[in-house]
Amino acid sequence: MTLDLDLLRRAPKVSLHDHLDGGLRPQTIIELAAEIDHPLPTSDADKLADWFEEACTSGSLVRYLETFDHTIAVMQTAPALRRVAREFVEDLGADGVVYGEARWAPEQHEQQGLTKAQAIEAVRDGIAEGMAAARAAGRPIEVRQLVTSMRHATPTLEIAELAVKYRYDSVAGFDIAGAEDGFPPSRYKESFDYLRKQNAHYTIHAGEAFGLPSIWEAVQLCGAHRLGHGVRIADDITFGADGKPVLGELAAYIRDERIPLELCPSSNIQTGAAASIAEHPIGLLTDLRFRVTVNCDNQLMSRTTLSNEFRLLSEAFGYDLAKVRWFTVNAAKSAFLPFDQRLDLIENVIKPGYAELGV
Repeated sequence: MTLDLDLLRRAPKVSLHDHLDGGLRPQTIIELAAEIDHPLPTSDADKLADWFEEACTSGSLVRYLETFDHTIAVMQTAPALRRVAREFVEDLGADGVVYGEARWAPEQHEQQGLTKAQAIEAVRDGIAEGMAAARAAGRPIEVRQLVTSMRHATPTLEIAELAVKYRYDSVAGFDIAGAEDGFPPSRYKESFDYLRKQNAHYTIHAGEAFGLPSIWEAVQLCGAHRLGHGVRIADDITFGADGKPVLGELAAYIRDERIPLELCPSSNIQTGAAASIAEHPIGLLTDLRFRVTVNCDNQLMSRTTLSNEFRLLSEAFGYDLAKVRWFTVNAAKSAFLPFDQRLDLIENVIKPGYAELGV
């Protein structure tokens, strides 16, 4: 039986892969765009939501990424960044998320004079406002930033250095994002080497639009702590004559080392990484006990929430609330938080929350 969406909203959840610039409210885009005379496909919030979803359901990651031209355009001032970050946190809290990491690229928000540091501080302040509002609404949540370098840009250490500078001030870690094909993770190896020397956390987008070589580089050359998506690791799993799965060396290594996979089912359907939810490799990877986590990627573009992602998985694979708890504990174990905070999150928030729901 498919899990009820209202029940799922009451279940504590952890979000590790969610883009700030992919999670704006349509009405917010309209209002911010009006302030700067930025043209939009429509000024009707419902129709704009339709447009984003339809534009992203093309099977092309490149086409998918083009929709960010509109969201990024309206996020170029400190007040706009604060508002977007605040609403992002409020929306996560309303969906039952108890811990989240909001990833975004400061380098894309300098068009109106903000420095990267000022942009990070604006998002920090918005996150704090959102957490306060969520607490006041009875849905306490902890959210931190993941600052991102765009992989097609000229590699520099600047964002990695900012991740370290602000790591005790709302920044959980570092990421690289954007089109994979032609822009391998190793282009940013200097940043990853620097972060390791600084004992800092980082995840790497790999194995979404490009296959096993991207994942191998992210893990073996760059030392990824988590894999952003990583769905294409399924390409390294075959089936023997007896029908049993056989893991290739890379897949076995990732499972053995418990490297978390930040899987984003609906987004993967839109970008062509999987044909449908029922055919998504998450079913196989879960059965094989990889460190699977479930995420939205971009709530606006996929017109989804984390609760909805779990509803879709429940419908496709028959997952019950105990399986949702398993995914959630996986994500909490993989969060870029100190060990004692992860343990507290699991033992004092997640497990009691599911116990209240009878799990």
